Amino acid sequence: MRKRPKSQFLLCDRWFDRHWIVRHMEAFQDLIVIVLCLSLFSVMLLQLRGIFVALTQTLDYKHVTAKILFILILVELFRLLMIYLQEHSIAVGVAVEITIVSVLREVVVHGALDISWIKVASICGLLFVLGALLIVCAKTPHMDCMSANTKFCPIVYLEGNQEQKERDFEHSRHRQEIR
Repeated sequence: MRKRPKSQFLLCDRWFDRHWIVRHMEAFQDLIVIVLCLSLFSVMLLQLRGIFVALTQTLDYKHVTAKILFILILVELFRLLMIYLQEHSIAVGVAVEITIVSVLREVVVHGALDISWIKVASICGLLFVLGALLIVCAKTPHMDCMSANTKFCPIVYLEGNQEQKERDFEHSRHRQEIR
C-alpha cells in the first residue's frame, strides 16, 4: 500500500496540497500589506499638504510640530511594512521606535506642563520600559533582523529552499571556525 505524501491531506475525496494553499495565502497576505503601504503613502501625502497649508495660513507651532511627528510615525510604519514584506516577520526594534515617537508626539501635542503628574510618571515609566526593550533588541540579533548584518540573521525559511539553508549554515559555520 502506497503512503500519501505528508504535504497532502484528503478532504471530500479531493487532494489538496498544503504548500500550495499556504503559498497562495501568503501571496494574498502580501497583497493586503501592499494595499496598506499604498494607503499609508497617500495619507503621508495628504498630511504633507496639510503642513504646507498650516504654514501658509497661521503659525501654530504646536499643530505643525504634531503634524510633522505624525508624518514621521507614518514613515516608520511604512518602513515596518516594507520589512514585513521582505522578511515575513515583524521587526520588534522598529515597532518599539514607532511607539516611542508616538508617545513623545502625544506629549508634544498636549504639552508637558498641561499633563498631570500621574500621567507624566506613567509616560516616563513607559518610555523607560520601551528604551530597555530597544536596548535588548539592539543587543539580540534574532529579535531585529535589520541590525548591522542581515546576512546571518536567522530567518524562517517559508519556501523550503534547501540549498539556501545549506549555504547559510556552511557560511555561519565557517565564520564560527574563523573566530
